[in-house]
This record gives sequence, structure tokens and C-alpha cells, in this order.
Amino acid sequence: MLVVDSVEKLYRKDGFFSTRKQHILENITFSCGYGECLGIIGESGSGKSTLGRLIAGIEKPDRGSILLEGKNVADRTVRSGNISVVFQDYTSSINPFFTVEQAIMEPLSLRNKGITENHSKLDHLLRQVGLPSSYRMKYPHELSGGEVQRVCIARAISTEPQCIVLDEAISSLDVSVQTQVLELLQDLKDIYRMSYIFITHDMQAAAYLCDRVMIFRNGKIEEIVPIEQLQHVQSAYARTLLQRQITF
Repeated sequence: MLVVDSVEKLYRKDGFFSTRKQHILENITFSCGYGECLGIIGESGSGKSTLGRLIAGIEKPDRGSILLEGKNVADRTVRSGNISVVFQDYTSSINPFFTVEQAIMEPLSLRNKGITENHSKLDHLLRQVGLPSSYRMKYPHELSGGEVQRVCIARAISTEPQCIVLDEAISSLDVSVQTQVLELLQDLKDIYRMSYIFITHDMQAAAYLCDRVMIFRNGKIEEIVPIEQLQHVQSAYARTLLQRQITF
């Protein structure tokens, strides 16, 4: 479904006018199947969020390609409605002057569906993420962090995308709310058979949600392992990363 082939990304090292560039991602190659959740695990600054932006089409790779069903995600018509993103910072993910209804309806309106059909779907989406229809006219500042992130998830699934990039989507939430959101994401994945790219530094969250985990280090893939074999990782770095968070 999603194929990332020999992707590289470089940023200017000493400011905009500098000719010196630094590799952020080097020779990244992997695939993600239909209905699969692929976790990307790594420390801060490892390049995992940059990779997420490339998959979502927010940025373009300097080399290599990212294909969704054989078509380049750099083409806006390819990714429109087919790839969604849920970011870590839910406070800036939604226009603070938009109501819940406006925030969720925004991507739906781009699909050129009828107003009645969209409004009916809005109520259905709110129910699916565990929010009452009375929240339609609320503003983000009237909601808790967990509720705002549920709105972001409802917006992300509104177009029934093939793939959702979840970039540290639970890390800003309280632990109890994290569990609720993880359960919600699992249920929605089963309902819509969507694929997830789950970017996180939380190995326990990845173990709960993911089918495979890709260990990321300094812009390179250290190792890719099925979740049931997570305790048998080969590289010393991956073992150290695991030992910090999980006791098997």
C-alpha cells in the first residue's frame, strides 16, 4: 500500500544561505501493508517526525520516492483524502476560532459531498470517537486535551483515508487518557481497515497498537521487527532502547 524507497532528506546546516547540508534521513526503505500499523520508534532528533512529514506530503524528499498504491504522494491529488495526519500538539492542530463542527467539516467539504450528507456523517464521526453531538458547536478552548485530540482523530478519519500518520499523537495527554485514545485508535483501525504510521518514543504504546516496529537512529533504520519478536531485537542500540522502557 505504502512504499518508501531510498528516501533521503537534507537540511541546510548553518542557516538558510548556507551551502552546507546535513543528512536528516539516509537511504530509508520500507513498506506498510493494508490495515497494518507500523511503529517508528526513536529518540528525539532521530528524524522520525521528518519522515512522517514526508509520508504525509508536507515536505518532499531530496532523493528517493514515497508511493501510495504506486502513485507519488508528492502529487497533491494522490494524497488528498487518502493520507491524514494527527499531530502531537493538538492545541495548534485546530483553528481556535473554528467550532468542532467547522473543524471536522473542513476536509469533508473538499470532497464535494452534499451538506445534508456531511452533517449526518459529522454526528456519526463524533459518536465513533466518543463525543456527544452536542459538542458540535463547542470551541477547542472549551474542551479537555483528550477531547480535542478526539476531534483531531475524527477529522483525520472523516475522509476514510488509506493511511494516517500519527506523530506523537498521545504523548501530550495524561496517562489515563492515552490508554483511552489507544483503544479508540485500535477500534477505528479495525472498522476502517486503515494503515497507521505510528511515530512515538513510547515503546509500550507501540507494543499495544503496532504490528511491526521500525527502530530509528540518527536518520537511519536500525532494525524492523514484528511486534511479537520485539524482545528478540538484534542490534545493541535497539536492545538498550527497549530496556529503558519495557521489562519483558
